[in-house]
Amino acid sequence: MTEQTHATMTESVWATGQQPSRVQRRGRYVPESMRHPGKMLPSIAARVIGTYTRPGELVVDPMCGIGTTLVEAAHLGRHAAGVEYEERWARLAVANLAYARKQGAEGFGRVVAGDARNIACLLPDLAGRAALVLTSPPYGAYTHGHIRSTRDSGQPGVRKWNQYYSADRGNLAHQLLPQLLEGFGRILTGCVELLRPGGVVAVTVRPYRVRGELVDLPGHVHQVARQAGLVFADRIACLLCGIGDGVLLNRASFFQLHEARKAWARGVPIHAVAHEDLLVFALPPTARPGPAAPGSHLREGRELE
Repeated sequence: MTEQTHATMTESVWATGQQPSRVQRRGRYVPESMRHPGKMLPSIAARVIGTYTRPGELVVDPMCGIGTTLVEAAHLGRHAAGVEYEERWARLAVANLAYARKQGAEGFGRVVAGDARNIACLLPDLAGRAALVLTSPPYGAYTHGHIRSTRDSGQPGVRKWNQYYSADRGNLAHQLLPQLLEGFGRILTGCVELLRPGGVVAVTVRPYRVRGELVDLPGHVHQVARQAGLVFADRIACLLCGIGDGVLLNRASFFQLHEARKAWARGVPIHAVAHEDLLVFALPPTARPGPAAPGSHLREGRELE
């Protein structure tokens, strides 16, 4: 690694899992936020925003869910804009932003309910202004949701709830991997329109297993980001586990542990993933692509207040 490359890279591991997700959100987000199946850790969002932006700058999340990116940006004195496909989550994002303002957050945020594959047309006034795009692709129901197992309830079987993003089949969370990647690539291409020269795109993503087979989602995201005209800048491991006194505090989901136990029973020694990959990309300072073509089949967005 050259000195120049080393100087532009951050620490390779961030201890972002010292507290469980529910503790990180307690008193900072409205209680209904826990219904969302795939929330970004607030500690990851805050660390990314604090590292790659300054107060007063603009942060965008094209798949903002309940607004974690927007809330943490507001608390850090940044301004934020988010797009969310599902209106019920978009309304929770608005509620969380309002809650942040009541708690003294200095930044302002806005939320548009719409399809982020058309983001450049949903947020045309923000073209060329964003310092950071921070988001995470959906994983479907393979890793998300709440679980009550036989051990917890004493009843046979496993009960799942809050594991679905939506019932709308147009949501990317319902798509097979090729369609998910195509859609996410379109989102990144649109986000390039919103970035200022030298702006940063940060994507939190981790591999997951489908019927025991590992899906290298970080690798696929890396490829579609390059196709969108972004340049890879850094990779950071954001820990989902906690670091105790010489030990790691396991915070793996039921789904990960279930897959690992089944594999060990077959004689395959796999382990649960204990981190999120944070993939960081940059827009070359001289790059300024032409406007993204609007998708005529995509539904129009609607800004919520």
